[in-house]
Amino acid sequence: MTSDLSIRAVQQGAMRVTAADGVHQIQMDYPTLPGESVTGLTPLKTLLASLAACSANSVRLLLERKLGQTITCLEVHAHASRRTEHPTVLTAITLEFLLSGPSIDPKAVDRALALSEQKLCPVWNMLKTSTPITATYRIVPEPPTNLPP
Repeated sequence: MTSDLSIRAVQQGAMRVTAADGVHQIQMDYPTLPGESVTGLTPLKTLLASLAACSANSVRLLLERKLGQTITCLEVHAHASRRTEHPTVLTAITLEFLLSGPSIDPKAVDRALALSEQKLCPVWNMLKTSTPITATYRIVPEPPTNLPP
């Protein structure tokens, strides 16, 4: 069984692109010179953000709905290494999950990470075939965040 997804990407001059699905849009940009300011994430950072968001959502869903955990905050810090030669593909990705909540069971987190990778997060499942992805986690007090909740 399949379903279709569509995105329209419009080049906006320089290295800026707006991608939209008809309802939502994102701006991507790429510096043409070192240190040049940009108006959005680069396409590779957008890919990394997609992995972080997909895995965060699937891990939280699994922990709360399937594994009986209460999660008050979940952050994913994603880091990638990439080749310096073109094409500058990602060569390794690390995901660090920071979880807060009362009495989080580490075994439940291990299970949620495994299920997210294997069954629930399509971005993780696709990327792992070409790029090694390592996931770790820490159970922490409420982590500070500068992003909207």
